[in-house]
Amino acid sequence: MKKSLIVALSQNHVIGRNNKLPWYLPNDLKYFKEVTMGKPIVMGRKTFESIGKPLPGRVNIVVTRNTDWSAEGVKVVHSLEEAFQLAESIAEIDGQNELMIIGGDQIYKASLDLVDRMYLTEVHRHVEGDAYFPEFDRSQWSELGREDYKAEEPNPYDYSFVVYDRKPA
Repeated sequence: MKKSLIVALSQNHVIGRNNKLPWYLPNDLKYFKEVTMGKPIVMGRKTFESIGKPLPGRVNIVVTRNTDWSAEGVKVVHSLEEAFQLAESIAEIDGQNELMIIGGDQIYKASLDLVDRMYLTEVHRHVEGDAYFPEFDRSQWSELGREDYKAEEPNPYDYSFVVYDRKPA
């Protein structure tokens, strides 16, 4: 089972501000939907609350330390390990071979050393924010593909879709 993460990050690794995305990039939202559709998605509670509802067409797994927390339409777990076990079982049943980690910063930090693939939207801009994607050693990753785009309405920044696979140890 491939463990993957997907994230949009600025050049200074910002991924959020005030529990929201710090930009509006419709093409990135379409890309996110394409890559994650049909696959189990794992996210932290704050990320779920920022989205406000379960994402359709995907089993939504929310990780929270709060044992009293629940939300309609999601599966709640209390550790990343539990999330991976559940996601792998669901993916197997659904005929998928990949689970997707979709944020936020604490979940990315905890999972970065555990994932096999990263789907990054690299936003070519420094932005202000309060949530960050962790620094990582690019020498441990192979770039599988890159698509570069120039800013054009309604996407205000240059950006790239980049897929990385972890190099064998």
